[in-house]
Amino acid sequence: MRARARAGFLGANTVRILERHGLDEGLRLRGRAHSTCEFRSGDGRFRLDYGGLGRGERHTVYPQQELVGDLLTRFVGLGGHVHFGVEALAVHDADTDRPSVTVHDADGRPGRWHARYVAGCDGRHGASRRSLPAGSVRRHHLDHGVTWLGLLAEAPPSLDAVGYAVHERGFAGHMARTSEVTRYYVQCERGTPVDAWSEERVWEELELRMRADEYGPLRRGRLVQRAVVDLDSDVLEPLRHGSLFLVGDAAALVSPSAAKGANLAVLEAEMLAGALVDDLVHGDDKGLDTYSARSLAYIWRAQEFSHWMIRLLHGPSSGEADGSAAFHDSLRRARLSSLRSSRSQQDWFAEHYVGL
Repeated sequence: MRARARAGFLGANTVRILERHGLDEGLRLRGRAHSTCEFRSGDGRFRLDYGGLGRGERHTVYPQQELVGDLLTRFVGLGGHVHFGVEALAVHDADTDRPSVTVHDADGRPGRWHARYVAGCDGRHGASRRSLPAGSVRRHHLDHGVTWLGLLAEAPPSLDAVGYAVHERGFAGHMARTSEVTRYYVQCERGTPVDAWSEERVWEELELRMRADEYGPLRRGRLVQRAVVDLDSDVLEPLRHGSLFLVGDAAALVSPSAAKGANLAVLEAEMLAGALVDDLVHGDDKGLDTYSARSLAYIWRAQEFSHWMIRLLHGPSSGEADGSAAFHDSLRRARLSSLRSSRSQQDWFAEHYVGL
């Protein structure tokens, strides 16, 4: 699990949550503060020290797999049990106070686990979503018409900042993971096979869109991971069906354009955990009754900023009129110009970029 590279931009509120529960030891030892992003386009480049704007908050770069590993280690150390290799098949009787989950264990043997409540933290394709009765929730979905090729390179970062490149050939992004590993994104056509681009083509396209001839070459390295990502947004409402509660990607999917997914998941997990303690220990179910509404308020704010970022970094989506490209390009240039020159716009960006 720790070897699987995942996103690692933790917002200030996420760090505060981990600190509040004494779960920040790994973060303090190995996390890196980050507070700068750079935008590149045909109109030049500019940097934002967003840590000095808005609320003065920064990101902490700490890979998600390391954080999950830390949490599991702490949980097991306190006497908890983690069952690896178990496949959850379905949630049953969620509309009662005696729900259960049918599973296959690591050896493929069937089983059924009973509980008072079920926390559905198993993603958008997991058993929790599949088990929701028809009509029990509303689904809000938007396909942004944008596709990224996500790449992990065994190469040191080429910038000491997150880099966003707006180019007529499409978006490109640079995000440091460690001192020796960098995440890149490059916009591609919808339906592009994951292995369609050779390594040489990937690097040539990245250097073109990042304008390496103007601002300095990229440090190349072996591409060790690829994934095609269709940018879409997805929200279920409400996030509760009886004794089943949805958390993280099972509740809502936010496009990776604004790095909100893991931060929302941590926030929702803390809210649900506190509500469960209140109910099971103190007999107070108000937190459970309000969990969905409280979580959705944060989710929709994250969706709004993610949508704004998508329109800032990309041209018209594949579903929009052919004649709108020039209009959308002019809007992008105007947004970038405002972000470059307006302090109030920069403060707004900083507050929403780091916060929830």
